[in-house]
Amino acid sequence: MKYDLIDRNLFIKNRKKFMAQMKPKSIAVFNSNDIYPIGADSTMPFQQARDLFYLSGADQEETILVLFPDAFEEKHREILFVRETNDHIAVWEGEKLTKEKAFEVSGIKTVYWLTEFEKVFHDIMTEAESVYFNTNEHYRQAVETETREDRFIKWCKKKYPAHKWEKSNQILQHLRGTKETQELDLLQHACDITEKGFKRILQFVKPGVWEYEIEAEFMHEFLRNRSRGFAYTPIVASGNNANVLHYIENKNQCKDGDMLLLDVGAEYANYASDMTRTIPVNGRFTKRQKEVYNAVLRVKNDATKMLVPGAFWKEYHEEVGKLMTSELLGLGLLDKADVQNENPDWPAYKKYFMHGTSHHIGLDTHDYGPLKAPMTANMVFTVEPGIYIPEEKMGIRLEDDVVIRDNDEPFNLMRNIPIEVEEIEEWMNK
Repeated sequence: MKYDLIDRNLFIKNRKKFMAQMKPKSIAVFNSNDIYPIGADSTMPFQQARDLFYLSGADQEETILVLFPDAFEEKHREILFVRETNDHIAVWEGEKLTKEKAFEVSGIKTVYWLTEFEKVFHDIMTEAESVYFNTNEHYRQAVETETREDRFIKWCKKKYPAHKWEKSNQILQHLRGTKETQELDLLQHACDITEKGFKRILQFVKPGVWEYEIEAEFMHEFLRNRSRGFAYTPIVASGNNANVLHYIENKNQCKDGDMLLLDVGAEYANYASDMTRTIPVNGRFTKRQKEVYNAVLRVKNDATKMLVPGAFWKEYHEEVGKLMTSELLGLGLLDKADVQNENPDWPAYKKYFMHGTSHHIGLDTHDYGPLKAPMTANMVFTVEPGIYIPEEKMGIRLEDDVVIRDNDEPFNLMRNIPIEVEEIEEWMNK
């Protein structure tokens, strides 16, 4: 891995929090992701299953974590199974986790080779009454591929039909939603890398450059700062492309007079950043561009102040809708009749701002976190309002990542990334 070794005490603490919520005589199992094939002998770059990483720090394929707080033998209360390495693997694939290295990374003292899994698992299952399965229950999930976790669940249910089944997800939603200090530091590091990338392209963008060239500039800066690259597929959308919310082709030329929407973020140590900025291709905002831009910025700033302990995600979004409605009236995009006659299920402002304002961010860009419980300190949310006007060939979105804090305003992890009109113009015209 490119990133610095993370203090294993983070993962020790995460496991303790998880195990404290497990039922008596229960086992929890977490599988790594597969390496997914493309074709012939080609594969996609490996990315670790985030829950396994969150609880162990093990960033390698063919890994299994087993937690059994009530195990008769103390050594079996935390077990990590890793792929056995050898000289052949070292030559062809590079360094893999040894048992000693696995302990150094995770803090788990009992490490077995993966070939021993079924034997050891059977032994401890004779003591257990229930098994926690790690299912993906994220509200945006739409997975069609059978995962390693799915295959394990099928195998386990068939082999041990008399056991009870529990869900890890409900525990993880709450745990992962609230970040430890070390996690906040890793998120800040990812945001700092994104800052470097954005400042680089502010002095690169001009009429005639291509969207994919801008993507390449970001990637250059991310990689040279020990990031694996983008935390998600980047959006580099000039002109009317910005009105396609998930435009990822990044194939057009940037033209004089157009606005350029950049929704990009670097990852670091599997933690994501998520930034959106919208800039004028020629380095100067027109009067109309500035009007719309500042309207979006006001909504973002006011929405950020509403992210406080005790707030509810649903009501928060409703209040942001009121802020946006006011701005759209001021811009002449809506009139009072539009608002008076609006459909409550699809308010008038949705014509120009059709997506949500905030989501959890952490190990995943759209991270796990409770959405039907009050917000608490150390939750991290994006704030990303936008106004999209296809008839004007302009879409503007602004986004920062912020930490909720007790008795204080939210802390902006992207506070040093230029966002004011004057800042943008100054950077682009240096």
